Amino acid sequence: MISHPVRKKILRFLALFCTLTLFLFQAIPAAAACDSLAVPPQKLTGFHVDAPSAIVMEASTGAVLYEQDADLQKPPASVTKVMMLLLIFEAIDAGQITLTDSVTTSEHAASMGGSQVFLEAGESQTVETMIKCIAVASGNDAAVAMAEHIAGSEDAFVAKMNERAAALGMKNTHFVNCCGLDAEEHYTSARDIAIMSRELTVNHPEIFDYTTIWMENITHVTTRGSSEFGLTNTNKLIRQYEGATGLKTGSTSKAGFCLSATATRNDISLIAVVMGCESSKARIAASSALLDYGFSVCHLYTDENPPALSPIPLRGGTKDTLSCRYANDFSCVATSDIDTSKIEKKLTTDGNLTAPVKEGQKIGSLTYYYNGAKLGSVSVLSTENIPKAHYIDYFHRLILAL
Repeated sequence: MISHPVRKKILRFLALFCTLTLFLFQAIPAAAACDSLAVPPQKLTGFHVDAPSAIVMEASTGAVLYEQDADLQKPPASVTKVMMLLLIFEAIDAGQITLTDSVTTSEHAASMGGSQVFLEAGESQTVETMIKCIAVASGNDAAVAMAEHIAGSEDAFVAKMNERAAALGMKNTHFVNCCGLDAEEHYTSARDIAIMSRELTVNHPEIFDYTTIWMENITHVTTRGSSEFGLTNTNKLIRQYEGATGLKTGSTSKAGFCLSATATRNDISLIAVVMGCESSKARIAASSALLDYGFSVCHLYTDENPPALSPIPLRGGTKDTLSCRYANDFSCVATSDIDTSKIEKKLTTDGNLTAPVKEGQKIGSLTYYYNGAKLGSVSVLSTENIPKAHYIDYFHRLILAL
């Protein structure tokens, strides 16, 4: 029989053992549940980029692969012109302007300091030449001339920039001018720059026809005659990084050196943004590191064989069925190898579809799942206009059926 003192020591030992065991189990981290193919890799590695604010994003999906103080409000310098270029291309798409339109430089535009292409007051250039001056040489004079051409004044154009930023969900952005010269209350963030850069490049890939120009001449025609002026790309990454396609540099004493860099390799397109770097070389190095990191962890899954679509039953229309198509190919970013056999696809369409139906109207969706987690979906759209049937239509069908 165990004596009372011995029993007491045994109980103390067991209590201590249980306490230590519980502590050890709590110290062991639980396995992370992965409910998406795009697990933020910055949480899994010790990667760090030498920039006060940075982000790298996969362009087609908008998936963020790495971020570092990406929501800090900072002056963007001429990276501001990404928004200006977006509004220019949207104005072209809307038929408001064309590439061959003539743009006349005002006294105000010609007076812009900072980077410029030395347009003179009264000098005219085409919209396309102005785009080159903005995208390649970052000309502030060309930017203001285009702002006035589109909106009537720089202030009116800046109001459009802020409206567009709000519509895109750019929560840490406020523009005061269209060219990026230092000004109070003129700021944005690395994340917001990536957002507007994605909007520009995905919806207007023709921008790369200009941002990949290394050197090109334009012709000044003024009252003093004509003269050649050479544009040289301010983005040295174009010549130094494999697959680089753009996009926009910026630097001022207040902003430091900034860059929204785009690159494509193996059908994967990335957007890397750095703000507040100490030098031009530092922003190139930081952007290159971000892009290298993004390409190393990023794999793009694209479904090239979605389920075939059959005509969908339609009620009350001049036709009984409706043909349809997918809005686009489905793709998603993965930061690890994908077992495609585990991807499930669920097609749903409107079972009570009633006429009238317009071409391009959403009538269903194809949703993708991986290990039970939803990855995303693709809309199913109508490919035709089908009006509502009237008595004459039913009578016509009856005659044809006889």
